[in-house]
Amino acid sequence: MNQPSPLYLGVIRTIDGITQWTGYLFALIVIPLVVANVVEVFMRYVMDSPTAWALDTTIMSYGSLFMLGSAYALMKGAHVRTDMLWDKFSDRKKGAIDSIAFLVFFLPSMAVLFYISYVEFQYAIEIDEKSTATTWQPILWPFRAVVPLTALLLFLQGISELLKSLWAARTGQVLVHHEKIDI
Repeated sequence: MNQPSPLYLGVIRTIDGITQWTGYLFALIVIPLVVANVVEVFMRYVMDSPTAWALDTTIMSYGSLFMLGSAYALMKGAHVRTDMLWDKFSDRKKGAIDSIAFLVFFLPSMAVLFYISYVEFQYAIEIDEKSTATTWQPILWPFRAVVPLTALLLFLQGISELLKSLWAARTGQVLVHHEKIDI
């Protein structure tokens, strides 16, 4: 059975480790999401005094949780595949298709998304952009920073997935840390 070089596996392990760590870290965003909603429900329906901050906090924490968890979901294979024929393909064919998709579509898209969203993030800082959803009007640059950070993390995880796909296309072996080869 062919084994990838230690350097090849090291790159995959490093990127997957970063993704695993950030995925666990970003899961903590669920705390302000739940707290904001519980406090708002209590204040609104028990105290008859809704808050001015809960809506913004909910929107920003949920959006951040959803976005920042996407690299972790990519690593775990949790994104939805729409190809009904996928299960019938060999690991080699899946690897070839994924390699092309990562090279032609995914990585360039993440690079463009990073660039555009980073410009938007910088602009939000420059103009001191604030939310207009509530009277609280928090600054938006931390929330705007989520998009370029997400694009960067997805780009990194895309490199790991590309390497795994290239290996599968070449050898027919699947490289995922929870399946055939322990990386």
